[in-house]
Amino acid sequence: MKIYVTSIFVDDQDKAEAFYTRVLGFQVKHNIPLGEDRWLTVVSSEAPDGTELLLEPSNHPAVGPYRAALVADDMPAHSFQVEDLDAERRRLEKHGVEFVQEPMDAGPVRMAIIDDTCGNLIQLIEMNEAG
Repeated sequence: MKIYVTSIFVDDQDKAEAFYTRVLGFQVKHNIPLGEDRWLTVVSSEAPDGTELLLEPSNHPAVGPYRAALVADDMPAHSFQVEDLDAERRRLEKHGVEFVQEPMDAGPVRMAIIDDTCGNLIQLIEMNEAG
């Protein structure tokens, strides 16, 4: 068994598509109209056949309180691995990405947290040599 797709709730699919593709560097895998919304998934350009991230509309009534609680506790909705966290930070800051937690060592990883501009915090992870 393997993970095929996972979801992240977003305020605006167009804005999320722009952020996740133009800023983070993912690529659109599926973009299927479904009424007012879309089945919109992105994948890593490094693993185009890998796990898909569904940019899920956040219109369900439970989503607002759930996401607000996560953000209030500085808890990321997802975690993405990068090869070089410092280089990624410099690249993302050029795109205006806000780091809500500066890069720090945390056992077998270096980590930081960014704001995805769509209602979520995202953790960036760099594996340490020993990890």
